Amino acid sequence: MAVVTIAVLPAVIRPLLEGQLPDGIEALWWETGEQMVELAPQAEIGWFDMFDKSAPLESIRRSTNLEWLNTIFAGVDWMPLADLRSRGVQLTNGSGFTSNAVAEFALMAMLAFARGHADIVRAADRHEWLAPSVEGKRELAGSKVLIMGYGEIGQAVGRMLSSFRAEVTPVRRSGGEGALGPEEWRSRIGEFDWVVLAMPGTPETCGMIDADVIAAMKQDAVLVNVARADIVDQDALMAALLRGRLGGAILDLTDPEPLPPEHPLWDTPNCHITMHMAGLPTEANRKVAAQRFIENCGHFLRGEPMVSQVDLALGY
Repeated sequence: MAVVTIAVLPAVIRPLLEGQLPDGIEALWWETGEQMVELAPQAEIGWFDMFDKSAPLESIRRSTNLEWLNTIFAGVDWMPLADLRSRGVQLTNGSGFTSNAVAEFALMAMLAFARGHADIVRAADRHEWLAPSVEGKRELAGSKVLIMGYGEIGQAVGRMLSSFRAEVTPVRRSGGEGALGPEEWRSRIGEFDWVVLAMPGTPETCGMIDADVIAAMKQDAVLVNVARADIVDQDALMAALLRGRLGGAILDLTDPEPLPPEHPLWDTPNCHITMHMAGLPTEANRKVAAQRFIENCGHFLRGEPMVSQVDLALGY
């Protein structure tokens, strides 16, 4: 009798997978968090993606037969990586799926900040014709941009900014070839007009942009975070913005999320909050994710290394 591997998968992607999974894999489909949790104990392959992480985390806990966990998300810092590692579970992520989308979003937000677009939109809502003003306006051309984290998202941001004639300097673990290394960027951060955070969230990056780093930045510099909220000391950032010690911040991530209406970050001067919209999955993302999953099913059944397999010790 042929061995069957049970895969517990999201129904939203069923039309892209059904009929294409290799022989030997039987799919069980979940539509709600409750269904996911109920099916999880049967999973040898799991795909437990939701924006609210409570059901996925409970499903991971309950899936005691799990051998391979897949996610469309690039960031996996919300998962119990040490537990997965001790259980021998292989993890594949969505590295590269949303790199262009996130980079486009970051560039859009930077351009909007540079040209005061939010004020223009608000004036239009009020039917008010703004008087011409260059106060606070800037151009990307000729500006110096530090990109911290030069994976697929960071590289995509760098390519787009270079086409706007910005001077891009990446931060890489290895340094070299025009990049700054882990020990170099702190002493150079005061040179940059924009600091873009695009690194994965790991214990190493938590709190990296602290009060000292913020104090060392140029007074009119703008911090752009499309990475993880805990990379930035949010209180220190608010204090710097309130004192006029920093030019601004574009935050796609905040702590907490959703940010409560009464939270002071909303009213912090020159702080643009984009509500974790940068990397929302699109239909195109789902198609690519489905094709990679089908490809990885073959690798999994043959005992081969899979595409976008996460190093559970490093966290990416």
